[in-house]
Order: sequence, then structure tokens, then C-alpha cells
Amino acid sequence: MTDPDRLFGYESDGDSSAPSSEDADDRTPDETIRSGDDDHGDDPFTRRVNPLITNRPWTVVVVFLVLTGLFLGAAGLGGGGQEDGGADQFTEDSPAQEAFDDMQENFDRQTRDSGGTSAQLLIEDERNVLSKPNLLRMLELQDRVEQTDGLRVSSTTSPASLTAQQLEENATTAEQQYRAVERASNRQLEAAIVEADEQAGLPVSTDFTRESASASVAQMAITYDTPPMADTSNHAQYQFETEAIADDIDGFDTGENVLIFGDAILQEETIQLTTDTAIVVFPAAILLIMFFLLVAYRDPIDLGLGLAALVMTLIWTFGFMGIANIPFSDSLVVVFPLLLAVGIDFGIHIINRYREERATGASIGDSMGITTTQLTTAFLIVTLTTVFSFAANLVSSMDGLQQFGIVAAFGMIFTFLIFGVFLPAGKVGFDRLREGTRFPRFGTTPLGSEDSLLGRVLPVGVRIAQIAPVLFLVGILLVGLGAGAYGTGVDTEFDNEAFFPEDERLEQYEALPGPLAPGDYTFLTFLDYMEEDFEQGFQDSVTIYVEDRELRSDRGLTAIDRALDDPDDAFETDGRQADADTIIDVVDSQAAADPEFDETVRRHDSSGDGIPDRNVDAVYDELFDSAAGDEAANQLTTDRTATRMTVQVDVDAEQEEAVAAAEELADEMALDATATGQLVIFEAVIDDTLESSINSLIVAFVLTTVFLVVSYWWLEGRAIYGVINVVPVLVTVALLAGSMRYFDVPLSPINAPILSVSIGLGVDYTVHFMHRFVDEFETGKDIEQALLTTVQGTGGALTGSMLTTVCGLGVLYVALIPLIMEFGILLALGVFYAWLTSLLVVPSTVVVWDRLETQYDLRGRLPGR
Repeated sequence: MTDPDRLFGYESDGDSSAPSSEDADDRTPDETIRSGDDDHGDDPFTRRVNPLITNRPWTVVVVFLVLTGLFLGAAGLGGGGQEDGGADQFTEDSPAQEAFDDMQENFDRQTRDSGGTSAQLLIEDERNVLSKPNLLRMLELQDRVEQTDGLRVSSTTSPASLTAQQLEENATTAEQQYRAVERASNRQLEAAIVEADEQAGLPVSTDFTRESASASVAQMAITYDTPPMADTSNHAQYQFETEAIADDIDGFDTGENVLIFGDAILQEETIQLTTDTAIVVFPAAILLIMFFLLVAYRDPIDLGLGLAALVMTLIWTFGFMGIANIPFSDSLVVVFPLLLAVGIDFGIHIINRYREERATGASIGDSMGITTTQLTTAFLIVTLTTVFSFAANLVSSMDGLQQFGIVAAFGMIFTFLIFGVFLPAGKVGFDRLREGTRFPRFGTTPLGSEDSLLGRVLPVGVRIAQIAPVLFLVGILLVGLGAGAYGTGVDTEFDNEAFFPEDERLEQYEALPGPLAPGDYTFLTFLDYMEEDFEQGFQDSVTIYVEDRELRSDRGLTAIDRALDDPDDAFETDGRQADADTIIDVVDSQAAADPEFDETVRRHDSSGDGIPDRNVDAVYDELFDSAAGDEAANQLTTDRTATRMTVQVDVDAEQEEAVAAAEELADEMALDATATGQLVIFEAVIDDTLESSINSLIVAFVLTTVFLVVSYWWLEGRAIYGVINVVPVLVTVALLAGSMRYFDVPLSPINAPILSVSIGLGVDYTVHFMHRFVDEFETGKDIEQALLTTVQGTGGALTGSMLTTVCGLGVLYVALIPLIMEFGILLALGVFYAWLTSLLVVPSTVVVWDRLETQYDLRGRLPGR
């Protein structure tokens, strides 16, 4: 088989500029160390791979391109081609969610048997939404959606249908109800509206008055008999078709006075948010990254290689998601900017260090050999410590954070391979191709060179270390301690609203041209209606799910009734009890409508309180056989072992307060009960988020510290270097935690990994700094000179990396999803703090430790002392 390197005109041992073995023998020990010819690094990976980079670059390039093609094919398979969004991705596996799923299985028979879904229409008329023309419009809409083939509407309810039933009891269809309202006089209509509100409670806004029989907003409920296991996008399509029918009715306009909303639309919109965010954020990030890479590289070939490596990183990661069947979700949006950040850092370090050696007159092969010898080990340490910081999220109980940890960890490994192997090989290959040609030479000087402005500014940390290192280090540690203590007060929150932007942000997006403009979002408008006109939040109730065979005993119904006595202030009240929907309400309602059933209840009520407490099974039998049988089956399973209690939450109650009250109610019940519902599930996510964040931070810190200490002990014989690496990282984490509280950024499932990730970001900068310092110090330079060379060399690359990464990550600030916008801000701050502490804190830490070793003659002093 033909060697690819020969195809490009290069013999594997034909670097004419490489020194011969005789030349190597004449070199000084220092030259031998710097050239890297005798030993391609101290770790096995570096020793095996670096010769391939310098001797067979095109073979390496071709192998990586083939792998990229394979990952590209895998990206469309499995999870890599799927999307997941919104709150549901974080709520799985909690006890509240499991109880909720059991409850759905037992009671929502339409969902279980036919996959049914529902929606709400909000109809507004500031004059009077209950006027006769509006009631007729509602009934016309109900009739049309029920009669439309393919729409699969199983039932509709509105103030109009409830009013019509008061006018004519036998009017059971929308068409019959329409005629009943049309024939009624205004006086009859007003009386029927008042009667309907007394009997059933009209679904109208809180400004409703019985005296005038008027309100400004009305709700219409629509239930669709959708196919089992139907895709939620199909569910949303039914609701969009309903919206189109409403638009055809004279006087209704979904852009003005009609709004349709349902769970299917909510899920559709949360996924759409992710897409709309990516459409704007990714191009903006790419443009910014290209600009700063152009400034950093100043060479089109180097820029092209850097961009190709970034694209390959994304393709490999997406391909892995496809292979692992992990869907793309909100929590994974931030993985890719993270990988780009690390990749940019690696790329700039490779090119910058290579240019340093080329500036000394070294050949292409020698320059890259020295570069990879010094940097590959550092890259490997950075990669593994960053993988630890990502993988630490596997200790979380939340699937979303676990998937983040898995994808980010593998993406980091891919980033190391692509930027640590492919990019240097491509650089060697292209430089050899254009060597000796007339191809124009562009910027080749390294960032931070001594005579540059950057080279004069970067050594400020070294100057501080020369003047007052102890005072500075103590001051920095105190600042970090204070910031960390302040950061412990950061808020934690999570709900559906957190995924949706403010109206102002939507308006800004709507000003974007063509394909960049966002879709329509109804969630926030619906929420405003519910809060302002109905004094209800998106979730205004909690549910107590009872699963206990004692429900069939004589004390079953009594236990439910007593649980609602003396309710917590977080609940709405109905007399002395919490306002709740239970099986007892169904019993009471049927007893009021059916004298025979009322007699049955009395006969089985020994205490006279209206609650059957004797041979309750007989009451259940008659209830299920009555006209209220369907309603009873929605509150009690047919085997009488499970029921649910839906308790209304006071509009002024905080989510945490309402959930605590629900959990207390469930714990104090005489039956086996669990608090559930969206409020409870979201609060469980908040608790898991805080716990996951702390646990992953601890795991990441411990693993990183141990690994750094062991790595430097093995590679350099100095474990203390690992400890020195950790000092600025701790300051970075503390500053970031304090910034979260200062900038009022709450902890959420999206940004929960930020503290553990900040350890990986911090190590990225300090390892590069320390590794270069050790290399310079071991050549015989004193500490100050070694630090100065490190700051002007590696410090320049760190600065270029920081500026590119901060801008690339900072572009997440324009994200449509607030949680991602906040995470972008935190990531940018984390990178900036990591850069700042590596340049300012590491020099003083090194000098202070050297002084301690010298003063106390500690064992294992710094080499060369």
C-alpha cells in the first residue's frame, strides 16, 4: 500500500533540516533536552505518538479524516439526530416523578389507552366575553372542532356550553347548545350564566360579576383522542389546526383575542427554543472565534487548520452522541462551546510554542518535536483533569447532568486527540509543502514576545512575586475565602418559566433577518393570562397520590377527609378544609344529584358526618355503576387501592412553601401517600441540583488534586507541583461562586456543572503555566528568569486563548434561553478568572514555596536549588 506521506512528496526520514546523529552527539545536554530527539516525553503516549507527528504527518492527517467521516455518518443515527428540551429532561427518576407517572397510568385513561392530550383556549373581550355573540362564537368553534374529520376532538367545555345546559338540560351537543343560546333572551341568558357559575363554577377571569354576568376572559377546554404513543409534535399539530379553525370564525383572531395552549405546544416550544438559540449562537460564536483566531494565528493556513480541528471536534462529539443514543438537549448546548474553548486553547499553545522554536532557527521537524514534547504531556494532564471535572457529574441523580458529564468527557478526549495529534501533524505537513516555495509568509511571531506590548504587560505577576509574594498570596487567599463564603448564599431555582426569555429578548430576536428570526411563543402570554386574569400560576395545585389497600377499609375515606382539616396557609381553603378535588367530592356530588345514592351514603355513614365509614366497598360499587362512574374512575382506581387528591395552592404562596406543605400533608396522612405534581417535581429538581453541584465539585476537586500530585510526582519527581497547580484553581472556583450570587445568577440544572467544570478550566491554564515553568527552570534558569520566560511565552498563548474563549463563550449571552445565557456568562467569567489567577497567583505561590524550602531545608527542594 502506498505511504500517504510519499504521495505528498515527503519521505518519513527525509527532513533535510533535521540534525544527524553526529550533530546530536555534539550537542550540549541543554540542547538535547530542548530538541526532544533523545526522548519524546516522559509519558508513554507522548513517546509513541510524537514521532508519528514529525515523521509521518500526512498518514496521521488521513487517518483522522477517515475517522471524521465515520463519526459524521454516526451523527445522524440514534440520539445525535434527536432533540430534547424543557423541564422534562431533568425530572426523571425522582420519587415525586415516579408517583406522578403511576398516577398518570392509573387515572389518565385517555393517555394510557389512546394517548389523549388536551389544550386550553383563552378568549378575551374587555367589554364582556360572556355576551351573547361571544357565547355563540364559542359554541360555533366547539361544534366545528368536534365535527372536523381527523382532528379527533373527544370533548369540549366552555362557559357557553355550561350556560346552554342551564337553559336546556337536554342540549348535549354543541349544535343543540348553540340553538338554546340563540333563542334565549338577554334576561334568560344572564340568569343561566349565574346559575352555571353557582352549579359548576364558570372558567372565567376573576373580574367576573354575577350582577352583570360579565367577565373579560374565558377558558375553553378541548380534549383530543389522539393515537396511542403518538409523537408529541402530532399532538401540537392538532392544537395548531384548532387555532386555524378559530381564525375562520368571525370575531375570533388568534393574534388578537384568542390564544390556544397545551402541554404539547409547551414541549414543542421548548425544543424550538433550543433550535432558535443554536441558529443565532453558533454562527455568532464562529464569527467571533474566526476573528480572534485570525488575530492569534495571523496565517490563513494555521487558521484553516484550527477551524478544521474545531469542526472535527464537533463532528466527533455529535457522532458519539449518535452511537450512544444520547439526544441533543438544552443541557448539552453548553458542551460544545466548552470543547471549542479547550480546543482553541490547545491550538494556540501548539502554534505559539512551535513559532517560538522556529524563531530560534530550528527546523520544522525539530520545532514541532520540541513543541509536542513539552505540550503533549501538559495537554494529557489537562485532558484527564478536565475529564474528571466533567465526569464528576455522573454522581448526580439527574439524567440530564449525567448525560452532560458523559458527552463532555468524551468530547474532551476527542479534543485532545484532534488538537494534540491532528493539528501538529497538519502544521508539519503544510509547512513542509510550502517550504522552499513562493507561498507568501504571514504572521509567524509568537504572542507575548519580549518586545511586544503584551510581553511588557504580562509579567506583572512576576513583579509582584519579586516584591511582596507572601503579602499578595495571603491577600488573594483571603479574597478567595470571602468570595467562597459569599457564594454559599446563591439561589437555586427551576421551573418552566426559566426556559423562556423575557418579552424584550424575544423582540430583539424578532428584529433579526429571515431565518435568524425566532418562531412564535405562546407560553409567556398564556402564563400572563393565568396570573393576571385567573390569579393562577402555570401550576396552581399540588397532588397527593395515595396508594394503599386501606382505601377499601372503613377508615379509608375518613382518613382523606381528616387530612384536609386545618390546612397550611400555603393552600386555598374551603371553610375549615383545604380546597381540594377528591373522591369524596364525587361521592357528595352524586349524592346531591341521586336520592337513591344519597340514601346509600347515609346508610353507610355511622358518624353522620356525610363520609361513608362502614362497608365502603358497597358505596364504591354503586358509585361506579352510577352516572358519575367516569368521574369516579378519574379519582379512584377500579380495584379501590389508589386515589389522588388535588389541592389548590394559594396564589401568594411560594413554590418552596407549597411543596413543603404538600409533603407534610402526605407524611401526616394515615394512609401511604406521596406528594407529587409539577410543583413538587420541580422542587425535587432544585434539591437534586444543589446536591449534584456540591457532590460533583467535591469529586472533581479530589480526583483532580490526586491526579495532579501523582502526575507531577511521576513525571517530575515533585508532587508539590500538583499542589501549586491547585491553589489558583481554588481561587477561581471561589470567585466564580461569589460572582453567581453577585450577578444574581441562580443555580439551575443547566449551570449546575459550572463549579466542577471551573476546576477543569482552571487546571487548563495553571498546568500549561506550571509545565512550561518546570521546563525552563530545569534548564538551569533561576526562578525569576524561568517565571519571566514562562509568562512571556506561555502567558502570551494563555492570553490569546483567554480572549478567544471568553468571546466565544460570551456569545452565549445572546442565547434565547435564559439558562444558557447565564451559563455562557459563568463560563466566560470562569475562563477569565482561570487566566488571571494563573498569571498572578502561580508566580507568588512558586516563590513562597521556594523560600519555605530554602528556609526550612525541606526535603525534595525545587530542582536546581
